[in-house]
Amino acid sequence: MELKDLTDKLHEGGYSCVIANRGIVRTFTQRGVADLFDLLEHEPDFLRGAILADKVVGKAAAALMVLGGVTRMHADVMSRPAYELLQAAKVEVDCPTLVPHIINRTGTGWCPLETASRDLHTPQEILPVIRDFINLQKQKHEPR
Repeated sequence: MELKDLTDKLHEGGYSCVIANRGIVRTFTQRGVADLFDLLEHEPDFLRGAILADKVVGKAAAALMVLGGVTRMHADVMSRPAYELLQAAKVEVDCPTLVPHIINRTGTGWCPLETASRDLHTPQEILPVIRDFINLQKQKHEPR
């Protein structure tokens, strides 16, 4: 499958992310980096060598892609720090819109993970920050 096909599927299906590897195409719908994090933690082989289409990619998502071994990707919108991280890892990037940073869902400031990873330089440094963020989100949504 070509990157354009994944991008078309992303938009037509209203998905948050579409990933293809070894003839298998999977679609994802969780918000933020949750799907990429889950794949890296539980199915890392699916990411290794994969191509991916996503709507919005910040530095944290880029770090997960690099750690997972994604080789080519499209993002509708990407932060410059994410782009630089992917370029350093030799990931082939297609992105029509580069922005200084990703904003949060309410449009009132930076995305929390973009803020948390701002001064970190490697995907390995960023991963624990993502893990803590995901765990905190899960705790917030667990029934008490």
